[in-house]
Amino acid sequence: MGKRKVLNESELKDIQLPQQGEMLGRVIKLLGSDQVLVKCTDEKIRRGRIRGTLKRRIWIRDNDVVIIAPWDFKQDDRGDITWRFTLSQVDWLKNNGHLPKEF
Repeated sequence: MGKRKVLNESELKDIQLPQQGEMLGRVIKLLGSDQVLVKCTDEKIRRGRIRGTLKRRIWIRDNDVVIIAPWDFKQDDRGDITWRFTLSQVDWLKNNGHLPKEF
C-alpha cells in the first residue's frame, strides 16, 4: 500500500442534490477515524460514517455541508456521508431553496 492520494477541489465541480432517502446536514464535530457528528435538516444529530470512496478523495472539516443517507436500521442515530459541498455550492443551495438560509 502506498500513500493515500487526496485530490483537489476539482472533484466537486458537479453539484449533487439529495436523492430519495437522503438529506442535507452540517458537520458539527470530527470524532476520529471516519466518524463525524452531523446536524441534519430534520433537527436530529446523527453519527455519520465517511464512505470509503469519499474518504480517499475529499477531506471533510467542521462546518462543512454534506449529504447524509440514514441507515435502514438506527435511522435516527446513524448514516453514511455521501457528498460534501464547497462554499460556492452552499450559496447556490441557499439561493435556490434547497437549504434553509439560517442553516
